[in-house]
Amino acid sequence: MDARVITPRYAVSPQISVEDMPAIVAAGFTTVICNRPDSEVPPSHQAAAIRAAAEAAGLIFQELPLTHQTMTPENVAKQRSMYETNDGPVLAYCASGTRCSIVWSLGVAKDMSPDEILSKTSAAGYQLDTLRPTLESLATS
Repeated sequence: MDARVITPRYAVSPQISVEDMPAIVAAGFTTVICNRPDSEVPPSHQAAAIRAAAEAAGLIFQELPLTHQTMTPENVAKQRSMYETNDGPVLAYCASGTRCSIVWSLGVAKDMSPDEILSKTSAAGYQLDTLRPTLESLATS
């Protein structure tokens, strides 16, 4: 598991596996959010398999598969609600962690400056500078 902290309550990761659950629990996460569509992975890494392992480990598991086409304002709001309504730290995963970082960035665009958002994602290893115009637009809308 390669968790990259964006905020104390939200971290992202590339694809996780069933075998990662002990490390996820040991890292203090309480919730796992899957942002990866099942069509991208083999059955061993699809949401049902990860859900079963996560729940067996005592974690909350939520699913919001995202693609470029489904990165809608509604899904951005849904993702934010998913991580804000949980009691502890959340680990969101997709193929590389980029989608999870983008959806977080879009979700906080009205609350943080583009510089602050891009600084946090950059510190986590995600260079999202091309998102700046969208973040600036969302901040003023």
